[in-house]
Amino acid sequence: MTTIIIEDEKPAARLLQRKLEKLNIEVGVMLHSVAESIEWFSQNEHPDLIFLDIQLSDGLSFEIFEHFVKAQSEIKSAVIFTTAYDEYALKAFKLNSIDYLLKPIDEEDLEVAISKFKMRLPKPEINMQLDFEEIKKMFQNPFDKNFKTRFTVKIGQLLKVISTDEIECFFSENKGTYIHTFDNRNYLIESTLEILEQELDAKQFYRISRKFIIPLKSIREIVVYSNSRLKVILPSYKEEEVIVSREKVSDFKAWIG
Repeated sequence: MTTIIIEDEKPAARLLQRKLEKLNIEVGVMLHSVAESIEWFSQNEHPDLIFLDIQLSDGLSFEIFEHFVKAQSEIKSAVIFTTAYDEYALKAFKLNSIDYLLKPIDEEDLEVAISKFKMRLPKPEINMQLDFEEIKKMFQNPFDKNFKTRFTVKIGQLLKVISTDEIECFFSENKGTYIHTFDNRNYLIESTLEILEQELDAKQFYRISRKFIIPLKSIREIVVYSNSRLKVILPSYKEEEVIVSREKVSDFKAWIG
């Protein structure tokens, strides 16, 4: 079985690849844009299964299939969409009989989706004649996605609203997730770093490791660290070193420009 991933966020693509490897699914190729995908499909045998993000860096992934429909060709691969969109938008996929996984991708949900796909082998009756226009109505302004701009935290019997402009970093500790603000205070929140990755604007916030998400505006200095890693100096957070993990260094450098 041949499998590819089309996902513009390279860390997310690698994470999905690792999860698939645990299920003994080898990913042959990872593509990151509409243009790159069209070129690849034009020159290579189509895979059995595609894990496909909806919103890519240069457009919507539906454009890949539209290109081949207009060229009187067809991609016959089975597709599992990976998406951060809410249940309202996902109705479009149900109507078109498309499997989907909601980000952040849960390993059990991934295993179920793979099992459903395998049940359709060896002759999966894949209907790729999708109603593209109907689906695209759900994404008229895909780049106007509403990102989270404030968080409500509980302090005793009081509720406090913290805007993202006040946040120096998010960090996890002892199975809890915290906000650290520029005024050097920590607040426990009912979320996880995985969920926050999908809720925050990726242009402004980046997950540098399993433990930290930081905003671009909070970076004071970046220091070359041991073992090909980077150390980030924040204005007030001093509880421990803030390290960019080795596998994220390249993407982190691209993110900061």
